[in-house]
Formats: sequence, C-alpha cells, structure tokens
Amino acid sequence: MFREVELPEKQLKDQSPYAGEEAIREIKQLAQGMENLRVLHVNSTSYGGGVAELLYTIVPLTRDAGLDARWYVMDNVPPEFFEVTKKIHNSLQGAETPLTDNEWKLYEDINMRFAASFPPGPWDVVIIHDPQPLAVLTFLDGVPESRKPAVGRWFWRCHIDLSTPLMSTWQKVASHLNRFDCAIFTSREYVQEEVKIPVCEITPSIDPTSPKNLAISDEEGRRIIASFGIDPKRPLMVQVSRFDPWKDPFGVVDAYSMVKRKTPDLQLAMVGSIAHDDPEGIELLRKLRKLAEHDHDIHVLSNEDGVGAPEVAAFQQLATVVVQKSVREGFGLTITEAMWKMRPVVAGAATGCKLQITDGVDGYIINSTKECAERVCEILKNPELAAKLGREARETVRRKFLSTRHVANYLKLFARHK
Repeated sequence: MFREVELPEKQLKDQSPYAGEEAIREIKQLAQGMENLRVLHVNSTSYGGGVAELLYTIVPLTRDAGLDARWYVMDNVPPEFFEVTKKIHNSLQGAETPLTDNEWKLYEDINMRFAASFPPGPWDVVIIHDPQPLAVLTFLDGVPESRKPAVGRWFWRCHIDLSTPLMSTWQKVASHLNRFDCAIFTSREYVQEEVKIPVCEITPSIDPTSPKNLAISDEEGRRIIASFGIDPKRPLMVQVSRFDPWKDPFGVVDAYSMVKRKTPDLQLAMVGSIAHDDPEGIELLRKLRKLAEHDHDIHVLSNEDGVGAPEVAAFQQLATVVVQKSVREGFGLTITEAMWKMRPVVAGAATGCKLQITDGVDGYIINSTKECAERVCEILKNPELAAKLGREARETVRRKFLSTRHVANYLKLFARHK
C-alpha cells in the first residue's frame, strides 16, 4: 500500500554557490551525532504538488548530511479518497464544506488500511505530511504488535493555511493530530488552540540547483515561451500555481483585464500542473480554458500541454510581473521561485504570502483585485522599480528560503526531540 519514492543523489556542496559555505558547515555540524538516524517522510503523492517538490530535494540532502532518510507515498488509493481529502483541505482553509459521516468513514477506512501496511522500519523519526495520511497513527493501535513499526518520534507536518478553519473539520483533524509528538507548521499563526502537543515552525524552501530554478539564457527562454504562442517582445503577466480556487485564478483574469485597458499589448500566462491527489483542479482548468477562448492573449497551460520544469523556469524568468493572487496560502513556493529569479511579485494578503514578501521592499501584498491591477500597472510603467524589487527579492530567498535552511531546521528539530 505504501511505495518508496526513488530519488536522485543530491550533494550539499552543490548548494554552496547559492547558499554560501557557512550554510553547508552549519548542516554538517548539526548532523554530528545523527549519523544513520532513520527518518521517514510520508505523503500522498510523488508528483504535482508542493510537498512532493520539497521532498524531492530535502530527502536526498538529508541523506548527504549522513542520515538515513526515506520517502514513501500512499499507493493504489481509490480516487474517491482524494475527493474527500480535497474537501478536508478546503474546509481546513475556511470553505463551508463539512464532511458527511460517510466521507469521514471512507477517510478513516483508507487510513486504517494503510496503517496495516505501514513501512516496517524501525524508524527514529516519522514525518507525516498533511491530512491525507494523518490518521494512520491513530489506527496503528489496532495493528498486531508483530506488524507494528518501531518508531521513536512522530511528527505531523502541516502545509495548509489553517488561519480560519471550518471548526467541525478541524476538531476531527485535531483529534488525530494530538496523538503525535510534535506538530510542524509553516507559521505559528496557523496554530489553533486545539493543538495540545509541542509546536515547531519551519518554512518551506526551493532548490536553487533544480532545473526549474537554474538560470537559462534569455534566448532559450524566449524560444520556449514563443512555442506556446507568447510574443516575447510584449509585456507578460504570469501566475504559476496549481489550478485551485484558493489561488483565485478568475481574480487574476479580472486584474489582467483591468490592466489591459491601459496596456493593450499585455499578455497573461496561467501555468500549472494537475496533481494526482487533486481532482478539483481538472474542472477548474477546463473552466479557465473556456474563459480564455474569448481573449487570444490569455494562455492557460498545464503539464498536459508539455509544461515541465524548464518551461516554468522560462515563464518565470521572462515574466514582466509575476502574480500570486492567493486568498489562502500555506506557503507559495512559486512566489519564492519568482523572487529567486529577481522578478517583481504581486501577491495576495494570505498569511503564507506575507511570510515571504515584505510589502514595498521585495514585492507587493495586495488586498483586492483592483489593488492587484494597480500594482501591476505601477511595475509595468517603472522598470527601475521592478529591478529594485527583484534584487531585494533574490536576497530574501537566499537568506531565508533555500533548501539548506530547510534541512538545517529539520536537523535542529530532530536534536530537540531525541
């Protein structure tokens, strides 16, 4: 039922040109005494979401630090399970979509089944990511001792914006969460009073050595975006994100329409991927494509159109302005990616966005569609402002949001919970 994800080798030394030698030394010092510590990360999918992208780098770098780190995903899961967990995700972010008794039963039945096939270990640390496999720990109580894994510490890692959860869903989730030894949140602002266990704050990160984040030549970038019908000589507004209502994609289209009245040659590219555990995204993508039929300057693109890491890199690097108009955002990796590429970013006032951007210093935080359009116009009219925001943005990411900082924070957590 669980499948181990095969990972490439990644070395800390390759991170040093971006993060600096001191960051690498810190990790090696923190890892002393943790040699061969067995660490297991568990989540729902190996492709298409931010969690998978994070683990693809964090796990190999943790291995290079000397720990025995592994990553397992839930395998052969019925589609209706992901429909339920998407509903859980949305209601934890504030949607008025309570689950029925039958939906909770399905969620718990699948977690019970996965508990019976949990990777045997032994594990010194197990980190369960997000709600999908959260209840596994609860149902391990019913697994025979001979098949129960030996685990030193259990952590739940929440990547969701929990600032305004639907309480009926949250209380059910919290009943499972409080069985863990510690909860890891992106921001302490997400911690509700129902959390009765120790809490740690760790922000996500990007890998500066990944194909998505390495610099490409402008010539290659122009060739790539032109292959999707974009005119490289005209201004380009870009949002890269999952096709998710919390990213407010239709609000992005509205802001673009406002700006286009003043800048008629503006183009909009909405670029994303369909995650295996996100059936809602398929319908949203369809609606956006239908809307784009009325304006040939709106381009809605996904992995189904051949958009992979190099293509995302090109769109972000050549964007005149990047928008992330999120209503809720645990943490916007695509914001960090654009900031690393020295792009001016205009983002919604969700907590996760405000963790990344200092308004007016390394980007803009906006509270409405109208304000979004105004900030985009300001950036389009002032290339010097755009360049200044971009320079500050890259330095913010270098200091706070690279993979090396992420690994170091995990090692500090393990040290505190030996």
